[in-house]
Amino acid sequence: MAGPRISRSTSSASSLTFDDYSLYSNLSEEELLQLAIERSLTDTHGNTTNTTESNTITANNTISANTPSCVQPSHCPDKLNPAARNTNQLSHRAQNSLQAQTTAHYSSPNPPPQKPPDPKTFDGTISLFVTGSGKRMVAYRRHDGSLVHICPEPEEEEEPLFKAIREGDASRVKALAMCPGTNLMLPSKPGWLAVHQAAWFGKETCLRMLLSAQPGMINKRTERGETALLVAVSREHLGCVEVLLGRGADPDIPNYDKETPLYKACERSNPAIVAVLLNHGVVANTRCIQGWTALQEAVSRNNVEICEMLLKAGAKHSISNMYGITPLFTAAQSGQLATLRFLLKHGADINSQAADGATALYEATKNGHEQAVELLISQNADANKPGKRGLLPLHIAAQRGSDIIVSMLIPATSKARVRRTGISPLHMAAERNRDDVLETLIEAGFDVNAQLSEEWSRLYEDRRSTALYFAVINDNIDAVRMLLTAGANPNLDVFKPLMVAARQGCIQTITLLVEHGAEINATIPTHPTTFPAVYMFSMKYLPMFKYLLDHGGNALSCFNCVYGSSPHPPIKTSRTERGELHDIDQVVPRRGIQFCEMISVPSICRWAGPIIDVLLDYVGHVTLCSRLMEHLDSYSEWTCIKEKAAPPRPLLQLCRLQILQLVGRHRLKKLPLPGGLIRFLQHQELMQTD
Repeated sequence: MAGPRISRSTSSASSLTFDDYSLYSNLSEEELLQLAIERSLTDTHGNTTNTTESNTITANNTISANTPSCVQPSHCPDKLNPAARNTNQLSHRAQNSLQAQTTAHYSSPNPPPQKPPDPKTFDGTISLFVTGSGKRMVAYRRHDGSLVHICPEPEEEEEPLFKAIREGDASRVKALAMCPGTNLMLPSKPGWLAVHQAAWFGKETCLRMLLSAQPGMINKRTERGETALLVAVSREHLGCVEVLLGRGADPDIPNYDKETPLYKACERSNPAIVAVLLNHGVVANTRCIQGWTALQEAVSRNNVEICEMLLKAGAKHSISNMYGITPLFTAAQSGQLATLRFLLKHGADINSQAADGATALYEATKNGHEQAVELLISQNADANKPGKRGLLPLHIAAQRGSDIIVSMLIPATSKARVRRTGISPLHMAAERNRDDVLETLIEAGFDVNAQLSEEWSRLYEDRRSTALYFAVINDNIDAVRMLLTAGANPNLDVFKPLMVAARQGCIQTITLLVEHGAEINATIPTHPTTFPAVYMFSMKYLPMFKYLLDHGGNALSCFNCVYGSSPHPPIKTSRTERGELHDIDQVVPRRGIQFCEMISVPSICRWAGPIIDVLLDYVGHVTLCSRLMEHLDSYSEWTCIKEKAAPPRPLLQLCRLQILQLVGRHRLKKLPLPGGLIRFLQHQELMQTD
């Protein structure tokens, strides 16, 4: 008979009838067993007749087993004596009776056996899977896929010696260890010897017996490179540690991560074990695979007692790991105030830098450890050492929004050093909407008009340069107001903050910018236009558009066209998914984009009539070019707008323009004129005439 084929799966196996076992992964063990019983019945190769025959055979076997041998029927029916025939008749009656009882009692007439088949002799497939509750199961199947048996996976039998050690049965351990046939150097699993088992469970007596029987295994290592001593230290079994060290265990053998018993004791923050190891002469400055020493591990656990023992034993606080990080740096990074103070007291270099240039102060700031920052500054830590990005601790504090740390760092930071970095803490605070920090920096006298260096500005596609730009693009009205009040110039960026506010449709920001001198008629050097560039972003919002015109926007430039009444060349545009500005980018005449070309962009042309109508209120005699006329002719209700532009313009309109030109908008309110006339001059209310 062929041996069984075993397949293993962690989450699923073949189904009870070639289905996915994951369908049954949420069933309990009892439910799986019941399902297996029911499914096994449907997999039999018989029909109802076969089932009846099976019941008959079962009944016959039952009667045969219970009938005395002197009255059992012969194999030959011809030779049945009367007593046998009577017995046979009785047997048939009993058979029918038992069959009825069997059908009534069992859920199926042929339940599978409870005992699983022998895996060594089973002819079929054995599949392992895990239920949803984590129960490991095994299923036995025939080659045609039908289920034979399903049950929990049998647990691996524990070796007697290791079981005795786990249970702490010292007498049994002694008997097994001293048995001539026991090989104590034979592991129960990769590298795991009896001595490791005793160290793991903290069985000191068993450990002594094992070492007495086989001293040579004291420094043997597991598959992870752990000696029994390292295992005992990891499990914090002080007694086992003392036993092993007393029997001559090497205290400096590391695991495969180069972690020594001393390192593990510091990791567990166990001063008693550290003291025992140091008393046995362990090397204090051994590094792990990442370059950490035992002292650095003790510092990260904020255990001053262990740190003091290590320094007395010769540990050095100047040793850095593979990233150039010293124990002092670790204490500052994790905010461990006690060990930070301890290391500073014992002469650790407060300004040592990691491989990326960061100092202890830089890391304490980055992680928001206020008390650590305060301690370092009080000990004269240099706040002007930058990290790898060129940023100072003050920049990092502003970026994090740590107002208290910013306040502590400002007196310790050189403003000249800040300027050399090419970026102001104001930029960092405005970019992250740190309004409290922004206010603190402004009050400390940082320049609100500081601009990004070319290197920093190139990091942004729009080439922004001021903190005000960051505040505007974030729609942070409070920050905008704060910066403008402090004297921020709204006209320093290449792409003006006013244009950003118009594009975002924020009338509050636009009002603040205009009130503080934002240049409405500015253009974009990279996208030249013959009219104010801000109109490109405000024309669809007529109240905003009118506000800009009311406050000095140049309307006359919108009617200047080189083609005049002559036909215009076709506009070559292509729609993109990146927004309106990129619709405009597609039109790039050498002379700059004209207003009539801009208003013909598909995303704007539907508002052409109302836009022209508003512009006509701010100009005198103008001539509409052929393209503007085409727009007005495209919609019948815009005919009145075309008539409004036809000469001559009303005298009242011409007088308003002349007065504005002579007096200026800012002086209108000082004129001794009625309020209605002032409002008319300001385009706030049209005067009615008879």
